[in-house]
Amino acid sequence: MSLEGRVALVTGASQGIGHACAQALARHGATVAVAARNHQKLEELVSQIAATGGKAKSFAMDVADEAQVKSAIKSALAEFGKIDILVNNAGITRDQLVMRMKRSDWDAVLATNLTSAYLSIQQVIGSMLKQRWGRIINISSVFGQTGQAGQANYAASKAGLIGLTMAMAREVASRNITVNAVSPGFIETSMTAALSEEFKQNAVKSIPLGRVGKPEDVASAVCFLASEEASYITGHVLNVNGGLLMG
Repeated sequence: MSLEGRVALVTGASQGIGHACAQALARHGATVAVAARNHQKLEELVSQIAATGGKAKSFAMDVADEAQVKSAIKSALAEFGKIDILVNNAGITRDQLVMRMKRSDWDAVLATNLTSAYLSIQQVIGSMLKQRWGRIINISSVFGQTGQAGQANYAASKAGLIGLTMAMAREVASRNITVNAVSPGFIETSMTAALSEEFKQNAVKSIPLGRVGKPEDVASAVCFLASEEASYITGHVLNVNGGLLMG
C-alpha cells in the first residue's frame, strides 16, 4: 500500500486516532499535513514522523472556525501544491441527556464533528478534481450507526458523516475520487479514557473479539482506503469495532 508521492491532510492529528493516522500515512510514504488546535503537540508529532524518515508539517487549526479551516488548508495547498488524501478525524463530545442538553453543546459537537468535514472537503476538492484523483475518509463512529443514550449530539454528528460520505461519493466518483467512512467501535483514546471502568468492562463483554481497539487499528483501515488497492471502493462504511456491530 505505497502512498509515495501523495499528500495527506489529517484533522484532529494531535492525539488519538488522528495521531495514529498521521504516523501510519507517513510510514506508507505520504507527506502529511497535520492539523489541530494544539500546535505544540503537532510539532512533537512532526518531529516523531521526521525521526522515522517521514515528511510532515503542522498547521494550527480549530476546525469549528471556518476562517481557520480555509486559512490552514490554503497554507497546506501552497506548501505542497496539492492534497490527495483528506482524513476528517477531528471530533469532540459534550454528553448529556437531550432533555438537559444545552443548545451550545449541541452546536459545538455538530460544528466540530460534522460541519468541519463539509468545510474541509470544500477546500480540498478543487485540488482533487483538477488532478482527477483523490481520497476522502471520514471518521465516523459505531454510535453513528446504533445511537447511544446521552450522546444524541455525538451520534447525530457521526451519522451525518455517513450520509455526507455517501452523497459525496456519488458527486465525485466520475473524477476518480473515492469517499469512504471508517466507523470505529471502542478505541483506547483520551475520549474513551473518561468513561467509567464499569462501562468499559461491560463494553468489552459485548465485543466478540474480547478487547478494546487501538488507534493503530483504525489507522490501518484509513491507509487501506487511501491506497490504490481500494480504488474500487467508494460510499462504503468500514467498521473497525471488533464485531461489536455486524451487518
